[in-house]
Amino acid sequence: MPWKESSVMEERLRFVARLLDGEGMSDVCREFGISRKTGYKILNRYKDDGLEALTDRSRRPVRYANQLPCQIEQAIVKAKKDKPHWGARKIRELLVRKLAGDVRLPSTSTVHAVLDRHGLVTRARQRRRCKAEGTPLSAACCPNDLWCVDFKGEFRLGNRQYCYPLTVTDQASRMILLCEALESTREVPVVEAFVRLFKQRGLPAAIRSDNGLPFASPNGLYNLSRLSVFWLRLGIDIERIKPGNPQQNGRHERMHRTLKQETTRPPGMNILQQQARFDAFVSEFNAERPHQAIGMKVPDELYKPSSRAYEGLPDLHYPFHDRDILVTACGRICMHRKKINISTVLAGQRLGITEVDDAIWLVSFMHYDLGYIDLEQRTLQTIDNPFGTRLSPMS
Repeated sequence: MPWKESSVMEERLRFVARLLDGEGMSDVCREFGISRKTGYKILNRYKDDGLEALTDRSRRPVRYANQLPCQIEQAIVKAKKDKPHWGARKIRELLVRKLAGDVRLPSTSTVHAVLDRHGLVTRARQRRRCKAEGTPLSAACCPNDLWCVDFKGEFRLGNRQYCYPLTVTDQASRMILLCEALESTREVPVVEAFVRLFKQRGLPAAIRSDNGLPFASPNGLYNLSRLSVFWLRLGIDIERIKPGNPQQNGRHERMHRTLKQETTRPPGMNILQQQARFDAFVSEFNAERPHQAIGMKVPDELYKPSSRAYEGLPDLHYPFHDRDILVTACGRICMHRKKINISTVLAGQRLGITEVDDAIWLVSFMHYDLGYIDLEQRTLQTIDNPFGTRLSPMS
């Protein structure tokens, strides 16, 4: 029979008593449901130290394998308290820079053990992982190959106003290029923020986002939004992660978690105060905080502005089309006194049109073919997604 959790001491006494009465070790161990090795251990402890030896002993190790000099341990704890959201690897790197050449610092695992003993490590809840579907998105080898953009979840400020942080990072260097506290997710302030960013950093080759507004529009032609059309006009390819798969933008999402920890608990009283917190976080993240994925360097050491300068929107020309035509504010074009709906996201844009058959016209935006217009039906018949080169993981 197994030990009773409520009276382990009593069970051990009964076990020893029966052995002292002359019963065999094998029979008694079998009845109590324990091994002979455990039985002999209990009996020998009783013979050596009497009844006191049958009480539960502390499982605390006699010595710690990672025991450090008191001064080093105190330095680790102090560094963690100064940077409460940094992990063991970053804490060790910080001490290496401060104490370089003076002392020999322990390994990262030892630093983690010290932090754990002092209750400075938060144990994450284990989650079941699902196998991701779809093909991977493009990989960035150099700075400005790919920027990632998203809105960190909105939250209330001290004055009860909502704050919507717009964030942009460089995929290769982990550089935070933009972290701006906005009052909404409307397109106009987002476009203005990107114009300022492009003037400062130049243009990337591609931008990755999710499928939400204002980066994409569920009702727009090919899910385009005015913002993504603005990017296309500048020669920037667009990438969108597969719906329901935020891990495809995992580096950016990981930065969001740190941003939330260090700048929103508690939040600022107003937008200006919150922006000051964001600015301080960005400065530390880019210039001070080492990153494991880039060899414990800081993003400032790797990032360089793009060689493609922002010079405003280039003019659109369609030399290989019959003519060009302007999309009205209501998203239409007028051909042969007929109005054909295109999309409001292309309002103000100039399209190229070419007659490919009798009353059938091919419609293009830049070098992308959007579809065919049938003048009899007055509709745009869409074709395969012309932006499929970058958007193929969604299919």
